[in-house]
Amino acid sequence: MYKKYEMELAGRTLRVDVDRVAKQANGAVLMHYGDTTVLCTATASEKPREGIDFFPLSVEYNERLYSVGKIPGGFNKREGKASENAILTCRVIDRPMRPLFPKDYRNDVTLENLVLSVDQDCSPELTAMLGAAIATTISDIPFDGPISSTQVGLVDGELVFNPTAAQREVSTLALTVASTREKVIMIEAGAQEVPEQQMIDAIFAAHELNQKVIAFIDTIVAECGKPKHEYESCAVPEELFEAIREIVPPAQMEEAVFTDEKQVREENIRQITEKLTEAFAEKEEWLEVLGEAVYQYQKKTVRKMILKDHKRPDGRAIDQIRPLAAEVDLIPRVHGSAMFTRGQTQICTITTLAPLSEAQRLDGLDEAETSKRYMHHYNFPSYSVGETRPSRGPGRREIGHGALAERALLPVLPSESEFPYAIRTVSETFESNGSTSQASVCASSMSLMAAGVPIKTAVAGISTGLVTGDTDDDYLVLTDIQGLEDFFGDMDFKVAGTHEGITAIQMDIKIHGLTRPIIEEAIAAARKARFYILDEVMAKTIAEPRPEVGPYAPKIIQMQIDPQKIGDVVGQRGKTINAIIEQTGVKIDIEDDGSVSICGTEAEAMEEARKLIHIIVTDFEAGQVLEGKVVSIKEFGAFLEFAPGKEGMVHISKLAKERVNHVEDVLTLGDVVKVVCLGKDKMGRFSFSMKDVAK
Repeated sequence: MYKKYEMELAGRTLRVDVDRVAKQANGAVLMHYGDTTVLCTATASEKPREGIDFFPLSVEYNERLYSVGKIPGGFNKREGKASENAILTCRVIDRPMRPLFPKDYRNDVTLENLVLSVDQDCSPELTAMLGAAIATTISDIPFDGPISSTQVGLVDGELVFNPTAAQREVSTLALTVASTREKVIMIEAGAQEVPEQQMIDAIFAAHELNQKVIAFIDTIVAECGKPKHEYESCAVPEELFEAIREIVPPAQMEEAVFTDEKQVREENIRQITEKLTEAFAEKEEWLEVLGEAVYQYQKKTVRKMILKDHKRPDGRAIDQIRPLAAEVDLIPRVHGSAMFTRGQTQICTITTLAPLSEAQRLDGLDEAETSKRYMHHYNFPSYSVGETRPSRGPGRREIGHGALAERALLPVLPSESEFPYAIRTVSETFESNGSTSQASVCASSMSLMAAGVPIKTAVAGISTGLVTGDTDDDYLVLTDIQGLEDFFGDMDFKVAGTHEGITAIQMDIKIHGLTRPIIEEAIAAARKARFYILDEVMAKTIAEPRPEVGPYAPKIIQMQIDPQKIGDVVGQRGKTINAIIEQTGVKIDIEDDGSVSICGTEAEAMEEARKLIHIIVTDFEAGQVLEGKVVSIKEFGAFLEFAPGKEGMVHISKLAKERVNHVEDVLTLGDVVKVVCLGKDKMGRFSFSMKDVAK
């Protein structure tokens, strides 16, 4: 018999089944939230992985399209590589859990989350986050849990927890908060310019709800929790640290790391490591962990300098931003470009515009998301950090950074009716030394304005860091962290927004959570820095969007037709519309409501296409003057084509004022002539005349 645990969570039932399935995993739960069902398992290897200096945690979120009653598209008809949503979900499960595993644990751990059924009102992502935490906590894997996660929406000014599909549709906030018993451990947010105080209130309202879920998880652990297994510690022996300090005193290490030139610092550390390798040549067991020992020595040095001496490695003040620079139109012939530089972090973003038909189609589990009109992609080549490695396409980090900037910019984009384009921005990392994701927000905002995209207002982003001491009150929040402060610090708190409020947050930490004062201080520091970047750098480079798109961008004409006439424009098997496209060289998109978008680079061709469509959808009326091409000649008259698929006839008697014996005497195939509509003849057919056209 399996054990079943239930609680009410935001008006729906959360049920956890233990010992029902997957009993060979170290920990497994079958999660039910409403009708959403996710199998969550935690497994660990028996021995540590050799030759690594990090904790090998792997998180998987497997979307199965049977969960929403779909067969996958494509030839294979089976799920392939993970979707963008699946990758982002893996990251959001990983980030709050990773800090809670022991620092010296080197066993492989895999957290698998298999989505079996989806109720659109109960998020499978949230269900997986809760399930992964419960499965790991009840397992024998060393883990300092439990944790809980809550999603928060803002509908009509009111906070809603774990919003339904209808609530998500109208919400101005999409916030996810993960908590331990005492503190907030992860924040992820997209928002429509939500003020700072409202965001803080939402974070801690979620934190309160998390405590109720943690109490529920405690009851499961009390009954089903396994004792944690012993493991082989990979901690660096204390006597090695003492030996290192004798050869390289703290003052020497401070001197080695105290520089804003990343390459200089890395060379200093390389020389120190070389010196120590020579000194410990006889001690093989020390050489195996020397790299980790030097890393930890650097870490302690940097943290002490910052926390106790208020000295940053590059000599900046605690709230000082690195030197900033910005420019637009760096790249010729593209639709828009901008570059943003912050210290040794440099991002160039290129904007591309296209008709709406080129929007990205999505084949996922969320029924409300079938396409994506705005795409932000982020690339991180090895040269940006002075390294060499083959490119293998975007990894999870690149996809995560791209999605964060996308989320930050979405609230300021014009609607499809205001600006009928699909939009892609690509952020190329030219140089990296801390918070490239937020630099890409700044570069993308300016690139969109340079491309003539009428965004509502500029968006900027900045990252704040943290160094903590022995107590909750002993800490220091840093503005604009560079790579070293990110590696050795406790937090990377990225905040993007406008003058009005926040549009995106992503918080990564390496410690067991943050108190409310730290979060408030970090958000306030980010706000101050964001305003400075917006006013002093970005506005001085490009203050507002250009009035129109650039010369190389496609132009779009919009027109409205009667939905009943769509078939006439398309024609049998697309014959009519294809003929217009071939004749004019434009792209044409028609929506079900009769909205037509004509896209091209030449104004004349676009106008011709518009005219042809107008002729096709306009009924012939007496007195109407039209221009047609002779496509057929008969004994009794000539047939004219006014637009693809729309023809009319001129009787021989209507060709000229004088008598005409043969149509060929007046017209030849291919002639373009003006005619006037005479109305319908006795047979109910429209008749046209050349001789009655007013001169």
